Amino acid sequence: MAFDSLADRLQEAFKKLRGKGKLTENDIKEAMREVRLALLEADVNFKVVKTFVKNVSEKATGAEVLESLTPGQQVVKIVNEELTALMGGSEAKLSFDSSITAFMLVGLQGAGKTTMAGKLALHLR
Repeated sequence: MAFDSLADRLQEAFKKLRGKGKLTENDIKEAMREVRLALLEADVNFKVVKTFVKNVSEKATGAEVLESLTPGQQVVKIVNEELTALMGGSEAKLSFDSSITAFMLVGLQGAGKTTMAGKLALHLR
């Protein structure tokens, strides 16, 4: 539920970039302003948002749009790459020994902690 509103806000920010041949600094600034507000409303740390928006802006400013992509898709690609890098960039294996191991699942109400705990238990069984 929490991610649904964030996804909707991000999609709205990228809709404005459709139909343009090249991304300008003003286009990027406006889209990044919307992304910044969406992330802050989703309770993402201010310093993380600031660094994220800076990195995406640097990569997207003046970027040539690929032939098969619209500018909105190009920005979405850049945002996706940065989010992946922000979250760790690679898959990590769970590590635990034969004794009792505790895993802490943290998230907002409705984010899927209980569902994840069930899936994790089934996977580790």
